[in-house]
Amino acid sequence: MSDNENSKTQIDNLRDVVSQLKEMRHYAQSNTETLSAQWLAFDQGEYKHKEFAGAIGDLLNKQGACLEGLEKTIQDIEIEINRLDSES
Repeated sequence: MSDNENSKTQIDNLRDVVSQLKEMRHYAQSNTETLSAQWLAFDQGEYKHKEFAGAIGDLLNKQGACLEGLEKTIQDIEIEINRLDSES
């Protein structure tokens, strides 16, 4: 570890984590949009294959849960950062 990493405060570390989670949220949102388009193609569009539509729908639900979890975690950590900032 470098001296810079050792000198980071708890708030700095939390901000780094929030930044990483926000990047993950961006990709999760993109994945959700892609899965939605694929689900529509299999459910109602050009492919019309209900079995695959069901499988993609299941993935879409899981991806949505991941996105919601990221949102909640980001909010919770940001609240903690604000609390720590106000104490210092």
